Amino acid sequence: ENVTCYNLSVFNKPQEKHIFKSSHYWKKKRLVIHVIVKTHTTGEFCGADCCFLLDRTFGNMAENLASLVTRLEAVTAKLESLSSRGGGGGGGGGGGAAADVLAEFVEEYDNQILGGKLKDYLVLSEKVGGDVSLQAKLVQQVFQEQRKYLILASKYKLPKPDLLEKAVKPLVDLIGSAQDFCEKRRTSKQFNHLMAVKEGIAAVGWIKVAPKPGPYIKEMSDQSQFYSNRVLKDFKGQDETQVDWVKAFVGTIKSLEEYVKQYHTTGLVWNGTGADFTGAAPPPPPPAGAGPPPPPPPGIAPPPPPPAIQPHGQSSAKAAESESDRGDLLTALNKGLDVTAGLRKVTNDMKTYKNPALRASSVVKAEDKPAAASGSKPSGATGAQVKKNPVCELVNDKKWTIEWQEGNQNIDLKVNSKQTVYIFKCNKSVVKVSGKCNSIAIDNCKHVAVVFDDVISAVEVVNSQSIQVQINGGCPTVSIDKTDGCQVYLSKASLNAEIVTAKSSEMNICVPSTTTPGDFTEHSLPEQFKTKWNGKTFVTNCTDINS
Repeated sequence: ENVTCYNLSVFNKPQEKHIFKSSHYWKKKRLVIHVIVKTHTTGEFCGADCCFLLDRTFGNMAENLASLVTRLEAVTAKLESLSSRGGGGGGGGGGGAAADVLAEFVEEYDNQILGGKLKDYLVLSEKVGGDVSLQAKLVQQVFQEQRKYLILASKYKLPKPDLLEKAVKPLVDLIGSAQDFCEKRRTSKQFNHLMAVKEGIAAVGWIKVAPKPGPYIKEMSDQSQFYSNRVLKDFKGQDETQVDWVKAFVGTIKSLEEYVKQYHTTGLVWNGTGADFTGAAPPPPPPAGAGPPPPPPPGIAPPPPPPAIQPHGQSSAKAAESESDRGDLLTALNKGLDVTAGLRKVTNDMKTYKNPALRASSVVKAEDKPAAASGSKPSGATGAQVKKNPVCELVNDKKWTIEWQEGNQNIDLKVNSKQTVYIFKCNKSVVKVSGKCNSIAIDNCKHVAVVFDDVISAVEVVNSQSIQVQINGGCPTVSIDKTDGCQVYLSKASLNAEIVTAKSSEMNICVPSTTTPGDFTEHSLPEQFKTKWNGKTFVTNCTDINS
């Protein structure tokens, strides 16, 4: 009735490590012996022909045990031949396999992330197709590269900052490629899908965050949810594949957050007893059974060490002069308080604030500035942001796109209830929307005013500064997110509108005056809050400054 498990041998195969295990137990006077082959990387069983059953009724125990040992050796020989056909090296490969055993947090990354919701996201992205499918391939590369970085952390100590940046650069570049994919396709029909992934994929950057990478992932997930909710709103009850796609991607980021909280609570865990990381790829393991490299032929002396390199331009005279200056400095320091005895007194005529002539001579003339600015820029300096051609067009008869407008005060749109309006990267411009539209979004704009009649769903202001919104008709929801300075004028028909704010400041809502017709009363929205524990839960109220 006793069950025993033990390892027979460990072999190497290209790209996979096969672990052979056996177990035996008694069952109705029969000894059952199982020999199992299991891949270490995928966890799958390798071949049904690797399972054996020894069936014999025992009379003479000693005689039959000898027979069993013979048959067990035959099983082992068969497994060895199977491994040799796959490219393994027999017992000599065992050391390499043991050295390449994955760390626990890498195995769990394979199980929880690569084999979890990410797999569902990739499958559903293929079903959705279009730009979503193309972006999903970049996302897959990001998570595969993150796995390589985790393996690196499991083998090496924490490297120096310059080597750390070099090691993480491939992953950072792939994240940038996945995000740039969205920027190049702003007119895509799947723009909300692309933006959700663009905001969420930044969560992979947790590997550079310490000591709280978990909250960082949560923040990136919340930013992604802003756009994923739009996808749910557009397709819920119409296309369940799109809904499942959103759940799979949100679940991928959630799984990543749970994984990081479990294994990397305060930051990426490096191997404290591992080797020092030098920035170069580790050398390939020696072939199975190979010995150390042969010694050099006898009689040949090793080459002499290279001569010491003198610093460029350093002469013996300069070295002596430097030594003399160092000695003078030490002598001066040894004087104690007398070290300042040789300093000259600063008189009033040398002081700028007491000598008007000095103040006049220190002023830089306006005509001198271009000449000074015309000099060559230092290397690595970034120039001004590249301005693109302004865009004002109706895409697929569904979406008005207003982009890169500069100082345009005469943008007038005629819309219907099936169309949306998207305003992006505009500055010092005025947009008038006539008619009833589905929604209006203002993204990354400065000093922009928008006047519209009616909106069916919501008007949204995101990542903007100094925005004015005037509602002449009805609007059920006004959303203000990451915006500094937003003035909203409500009409009588829109007084019941819900106003949702997050990470914003200087928000004012103007409502029609009840005493003076045509006038408005301004009300500020709170920016600062106070939270207290009441014994059961946290209670949040506005601070006194907002009351």
